[in-house]
Amino acid sequence: MKARRNKKQVPSFRKLLKTSKVKLENKLKNKQFKQQSTLKKYRKEQRKLRQAVKDAVSKKPVPLEDPKEKRPGKRIEREEGEEEEALPLDMMDEDDLQLMKDLGQRASFLTRDISSSEPVHVKKRKHESVIDKYEKIPRTLQTAPEKELIHLLPIKDKSGIIPQTREKPVIDSNQDEEDQEEMEPEEEIIEKPIKELTLEEHLIERKKKLQERKMHIAALASAILSDPESNIKKLKELRSMLMEQDPDVAVTVRKLVIVSLMELFKDITPSYKIRPLTEAEKSTKIRKETQKLREFEEGLVSQYKFYLENLEQMIKDWKQRKLKKSNVVSLKAYKGLAEVAVKSLCELLVALPHFNFHNNIIVLIVPLMNDMSKSISEMCCEAVKKLFKQDKLGQASLGVIKVISGFVKGRNYEVRPEMLKTFLCLRIKEVEVKKDTEDINKPKKFMTFKEKRKTLSRMQRKWKKAEEKLERELREAEASESTEKKLKLHTETLNIVFVTYFRILKKAQRSPLLPAVLEGLAKFAHLINVEFFDDLLVVLHSLIESGDLSYQESLHCVQTAFHILSGQGDVLNIDPMKFYTHLYKTLFKLHAGATNEGVETVLQCLDVMLTKRRKQVSQQRALAFIKRLCTLALHVLPNSSIGILATNRILMHTFPKTDLLLDNESQGSGVFLPELDEPEYCNAQNTALWELHALRRHYHPIVQKFAVHLIAGAPSEGSEALKPELSRRSAAELFEAYSMAAMTFNPPVESSNSKRKDKVLQGDSFLNEELSQLIKRHCSQVATQLPLDFTKCLETSLQ
Repeated sequence: MKARRNKKQVPSFRKLLKTSKVKLENKLKNKQFKQQSTLKKYRKEQRKLRQAVKDAVSKKPVPLEDPKEKRPGKRIEREEGEEEEALPLDMMDEDDLQLMKDLGQRASFLTRDISSSEPVHVKKRKHESVIDKYEKIPRTLQTAPEKELIHLLPIKDKSGIIPQTREKPVIDSNQDEEDQEEMEPEEEIIEKPIKELTLEEHLIERKKKLQERKMHIAALASAILSDPESNIKKLKELRSMLMEQDPDVAVTVRKLVIVSLMELFKDITPSYKIRPLTEAEKSTKIRKETQKLREFEEGLVSQYKFYLENLEQMIKDWKQRKLKKSNVVSLKAYKGLAEVAVKSLCELLVALPHFNFHNNIIVLIVPLMNDMSKSISEMCCEAVKKLFKQDKLGQASLGVIKVISGFVKGRNYEVRPEMLKTFLCLRIKEVEVKKDTEDINKPKKFMTFKEKRKTLSRMQRKWKKAEEKLERELREAEASESTEKKLKLHTETLNIVFVTYFRILKKAQRSPLLPAVLEGLAKFAHLINVEFFDDLLVVLHSLIESGDLSYQESLHCVQTAFHILSGQGDVLNIDPMKFYTHLYKTLFKLHAGATNEGVETVLQCLDVMLTKRRKQVSQQRALAFIKRLCTLALHVLPNSSIGILATNRILMHTFPKTDLLLDNESQGSGVFLPELDEPEYCNAQNTALWELHALRRHYHPIVQKFAVHLIAGAPSEGSEALKPELSRRSAAELFEAYSMAAMTFNPPVESSNSKRKDKVLQGDSFLNEELSQLIKRHCSQVATQLPLDFTKCLETSLQ
């Protein structure tokens, strides 16, 4: 079979050349057509632009008598053509001429105001008078000479294209001298520059404006306070002043309005949360008083919401460094406005925890606790601490704790330690936690009639009935939250706190948050579940042994461990000897320098370790700690010495057999080993408290009193006993009371009154008569430039 030929012939070179020419021509035509269409579009846009410019310029109505000449050349040619066609005025009748003049005076499309929507030709109505028609005719004013417009590049805005023009006066040489004289005063008025104020005048003007705004704010605020329900709409007027546009007083006025609104909301806000009305409630008929109250509540909630949104926007503007289009407030002023807004939010957070949008305020405040600005961060942390301290129920505290926990986890535990230190202000310590939470404060059940009939007599039943009625009325009148609800909120709050602490202990042991975590565990350790005790003690000991902790952090670990063991862990059989050894070994790291601040934590640890666990502490351990504490009292500041000696006094009362340290006779075999780190095996019974004799001569009077008191055996009565103001205070309280943080003696040093004051010689009476005469002679001589020769003076004095 033959192969099938391809019917499609290959085009020849000429044909290809011809087709390519056709294609090229078509391409050229298309290109020209596109250019023409784009040119048409461009002309159309330019025409629209010129029309917009004309509309913007022609704001004043132009009378027919004095038409403006934009292009003098073309206008003259056109007028010449019109004069040829039009009839000369000489050939017109007087009636026709008068009619033409009247038509020229009438308002037409050119002379009327374009902005008005009234039709040009209005039919005559019967009720219209001559005065009304006259009032509708636009006034004709003497206009300034025509200015030639120089078109600049337009500006594009959200509203559309804004044309930019500049006026250029047209020089007309054919104008009469009289016209020039008439136009001169008008030109002077237009070209007259605005008077520039000096700095002093500007300040006076600003002060005047500011005083006016202050009076307006005060008037609105006093009106709202006097009758909030009637003047609730004035809150909107006051809030509108947050958008003050005068650059001179904008920042100050906005700050004043923010603070004023904050104080107003604190005063007029009710003590309950306002909920939105249901459809059924809206449809029902109500009294006028109830309707007025509803309108007040709706207006208050809406204005409060808008106010919080404004504060949030101010903080966002400061964070994002956004410059507004109005340019009223400078970028430097943003921080000042933001600080006032944050301060107002903090005040509302503390003052209105029960009102609407409190959770929104919490969400705004918590991220600012970790702000780069130290002032704002401290302000927010203080507000949260204040909220925790005054929150009795725990509802608001729970909301804040939830947001802080989520924020810390979201930032991967890279936050300021101050955020977690706020947990220490929680009021959860007041709740008594027991094993069976069901048994805590069970609601009191009243006896049934059958039970009363079985157990009580008729008179007793009568008294019981009256008693139960009284109890019901008292419970209703009290209207306080039940203990069960409070316990439930506190339990949930504690769970979130411990989850945050344990996460940091597990995942971020080298985080700067660890000191705050250990301090928090030390405070709330007695509330931790018993199941976690073993694991937690292992973690704390491993942290101490790692050596990565500072001395203060290791003290917090010891404190946490003993808080756990002194609470619910008391039932567990755990020997914390390694923690005793660690504290005994590291006591001498305290001194009068930087570590003096750790003395307070040491005093708290000693109270938990020795005093509260007295039954588990041996006599050898107590003797070793008393001896080492007396030695430490020589190394620290006076207030620390007072606290340590007060602890020793308590230990001597708790362990009576320790008075053998006041005797220099040895007890048993062995020699005291002060360098040994094991308190059980250092043979402290073979030493004496010789340090007390050194402290007896201390410059601080209170230290002297304590030293003398301990040397006498810490008696409770007699001449060596302490005064009640010293004996009744704890060691930590005495440490705080005699603090020297102000770098002054506490108590102040008394001035010494010497009896021989009158016999003391003063001044020149110390000198010999010959020596005083020699001094006077040399002082009376005129000073010379010659070098001093001491040998010469010595020779003359010897003679």
